[in-house]
Amino acid sequence: MRVSVVQMNPGHDKAANIAQARGLMEAAIEADRPQMLVLPEMWTCLGGDRPTKLAAAEALPPAGSHAPGGEAYEFLRDTARRHGVHVHGGSIGEAAGEKLYNTSLAFGPEGQELARYRKIHLFDITTPDGTGYRESATYGGGETVVTYQAGEIRVGCAICYDVRFPELFLALRRAGAELIMLPAAFTLQTGKDHWEVLIRARAIETQCWFAAPATWGQHQEKAGPRLTYGHSLIADPWGHVVARASDGKGWATARIDPALTARVRRDMPVLEHRAAARAQY
Repeated sequence: MRVSVVQMNPGHDKAANIAQARGLMEAAIEADRPQMLVLPEMWTCLGGDRPTKLAAAEALPPAGSHAPGGEAYEFLRDTARRHGVHVHGGSIGEAAGEKLYNTSLAFGPEGQELARYRKIHLFDITTPDGTGYRESATYGGGETVVTYQAGEIRVGCAICYDVRFPELFLALRRAGAELIMLPAAFTLQTGKDHWEVLIRARAIETQCWFAAPATWGQHQEKAGPRLTYGHSLIADPWGHVVARASDGKGWATARIDPALTARVRRDMPVLEHRAAARAQY
């Protein structure tokens, strides 16, 4: 399966963000012919104040139904159906009653919804330059580990800050994941030191492929302009980066090879060794 990770520079104008995503996805399809495309975290609305985020969020139709969704939901579903590809829609703001969630959506080539995942670990930290982030002030946290089937490949779901919590990725591996999606909006401050290191470590630990599309550039928050790191990448189960996006908007494409996954897991059966040693720690 050929996978393209799409790197965007979204703002808080939802319609403009959808247009940007459409242009990049169609260009990637034309150039690289991927069977799956992956968007970054919160690509529909990055920046702006709380009312802006609330206005951009969408109530999702019941899972498994054919009921219509919001503008971003229908764009993702239509893109998958029109081009006959899998689409992992990064994450968008999900409106659920009085709560918002940072939610990933995945669609199959016929436009059917395959999965939805609510980000479990919320980004409540202060970066080295003193900038504070409090994701929990706007979003609720998810509680469920999610995988889905895309063709012959089992896909695991994670979002951005989740990457710092290896137990989630071990759970995804135990649930059968071979490819893990990590849409992100990593800050420049943390990204330049930790982004690639963490992804490669999680890939080595789980012996999974990673597809990690990210936002890049400046975004205007209520507190002022903030920068995200970009550097979208795809890593293989040995921890090698096999595709990477430069600064700016664009994409990177690589072929997910199940034979490599099987070989790495056969030659170094860490999951079996972990199970055998579990009583020791």
